[in-house]
Amino acid sequence: MALTILEGSTFCICDERGDIGEETSGFFTKDTRFLSRLRLTLNGERPLLLSSGKVEYFSAAFYLRNPLEGGLPQDCLSIVRERFVGEGMQDQLTLRNESMDAVSFDLALELGADFVDIFAVKDHDFALGDPVHADKLPPSVEPTYDADNVQLVFEDGDPEHPARTQVVFSRQGVVEAGRVTYRVELAPREQWALIVDVYPSSDAVPLAPRQAARHFGDELARVRDSLAAWHLRVPQLRSSWESLLHAFEQSASDLASLRMRSNGGLGKLPAAGMPWFMTVFGRDTLITCLQTLLFGPELARTALHVLADLQAECDDASIDAEPGKIVHEVRQGKAAARWHAAYYGTVDATPLYPILLSEVWRWSGDAGLVEELKGPALRALEWVDRYGDADGDGFVEYERRSERGLLNQSWKDSGDSQRFADGSLARTPIAPCEVQGYVYDAKRRMAELAREVWRDRSLAERLEREADALRARFDEAFWIEERGGYYALALDGDKRRVDSLCSNIGHLLWSGIVLPERVDQVVDALMGDALWSGWGVRTMSTLDAGYNPLSYHNGTVWPHDNSLIAWGLARYGRWPEAQRIAQQMLLAATHFDYQLPEVFAGLRRAETRFPIAYPTAARPQAWAAGTPVLLLQILLGLEPDPKRDLLRSNAPPDLPTWLGQLRLGGVRAFDRLWDVRLWEGRIQVREA
Repeated sequence: MALTILEGSTFCICDERGDIGEETSGFFTKDTRFLSRLRLTLNGERPLLLSSGKVEYFSAAFYLRNPLEGGLPQDCLSIVRERFVGEGMQDQLTLRNESMDAVSFDLALELGADFVDIFAVKDHDFALGDPVHADKLPPSVEPTYDADNVQLVFEDGDPEHPARTQVVFSRQGVVEAGRVTYRVELAPREQWALIVDVYPSSDAVPLAPRQAARHFGDELARVRDSLAAWHLRVPQLRSSWESLLHAFEQSASDLASLRMRSNGGLGKLPAAGMPWFMTVFGRDTLITCLQTLLFGPELARTALHVLADLQAECDDASIDAEPGKIVHEVRQGKAAARWHAAYYGTVDATPLYPILLSEVWRWSGDAGLVEELKGPALRALEWVDRYGDADGDGFVEYERRSERGLLNQSWKDSGDSQRFADGSLARTPIAPCEVQGYVYDAKRRMAELAREVWRDRSLAERLEREADALRARFDEAFWIEERGGYYALALDGDKRRVDSLCSNIGHLLWSGIVLPERVDQVVDALMGDALWSGWGVRTMSTLDAGYNPLSYHNGTVWPHDNSLIAWGLARYGRWPEAQRIAQQMLLAATHFDYQLPEVFAGLRRAETRFPIAYPTAARPQAWAAGTPVLLLQILLGLEPDPKRDLLRSNAPPDLPTWLGQLRLGGVRAFDRLWDVRLWEGRIQVREA
């Protein structure tokens, strides 16, 4: 079983004994694998596992015992392997002779570095890659041994992307190629220790090994201080409902672990998810920030500035970019060469950008931020009208222009996600239903900012007229009367309704584009047996030919998807359904050690005793981690009132008894702290 630890976009994937060596394991940073092998042996055999696990998101401990090899008696040695990830990685090995007799043995570490980009590794992931057709991974480069500094140095031979891995040892050993061996002799109860520091770099300046110990000491202190500061700013929850309490606490920890440190303007914003998406993703970043404003506006403010800096300025078909478009994905090093340094193949990030700007203002009243980012927000709307609607039919569509780009560019971006009810694939250009809702919401929100902050009444009135016209036009073009009535997944290149019944219709409630007379039918479709699995709303209904409960986007359950659906249900006052989603999603979290995965199987709850994990689903994953935070906000009915600078609750009276009692302290809104209490089914919101 793989174990992962991380600090921002630096992470390690290893096995339960701490070894690295599988095709998809390694120590990664800057989208590059800097260590592809790290294997511990005693007398040529691997130690036996006692127990292992994460200590914090950035550290792990592995408790081992000796193998029966080379004359070692059973259980004579206890072995503790402690690992920490910061800018680099450090292993601390401690072996203790637990027997009454002296023992001697050979301890060896086998090391390797292949410096492949993260996409080459991802190709060997059977769920998200294609191992059968993937290129064979290269062998490790030959290291050099620097005896004076007691270090192995691996250097990539690629002149365009220089990379180096320095492995510094606290003891001299016998070195042969990438293998370091120690002859260890221990009296009864005697201990032996070794520290191994792994330092990656992408420049020509090596780290002086004598600085390594101090470097890692400083790093450990920095990471711990950063975590402590984060927890001080996150609201503190006390709850009698343990599923909610533990899921909320796990979310706080996961989001802390995914924060990327300031580097080249990236600032403190969450990476999308472990292991293949440890970078900026426009859509994922924006939705995660929308989910977590209960934590305060810092992540969102950083995201808005970073994405504004990355906003496309020119029309470049090779990266699917047009002026005003918000970036989809950012990569570094060899991964950038293999893919793109910045790629813009997403249709929904651009309307989501002004939505997040509006939501930050609603929570903070920060008119200065709205003034500062007026240009990027209006350029995003200009992209919507000019480039997003290339054929002028009044809907935003996508179609790949880059030969290496994504075929599908909505949030369901797998190649087979846009299917008709009969299972046939829709052809591009495709206008996804939820994106039209995002555009509607963006224009309504920008009209509010134009009126309240920019004092531009004519702009506000124009945007409101455009939003109203879009709402009517959308209903006419997307509504389907069959199956009780629902909205189509999309319009295809021939303007045909892509008629599969999918969870995307819940996003329409969140955006507010659903006409009041359609709400009952949409809610019935979402909560009916075809879409509702018992744990959450499926991405595709069981009545559609393309349904598969194990397909990435065609029948699975996505926590973030369900959180937005619940938000939409609450927006339309459908509290029982919103509460049902929240309750079952948080109960599902208990089966994943309270850490909701990116996605899980859409099998019917009546057929399974617990939610079924999706193979290789990202954990932690940013918008999955954001889900319990948003669900708590929804359950409490918390919403800001920017006109009065107040935080209030619009939750219905007499909340469900399963919510129990809770107190949420230290919620930040309008530069003030607020306490929220739930007692005997009633909610009180007071300034702290």
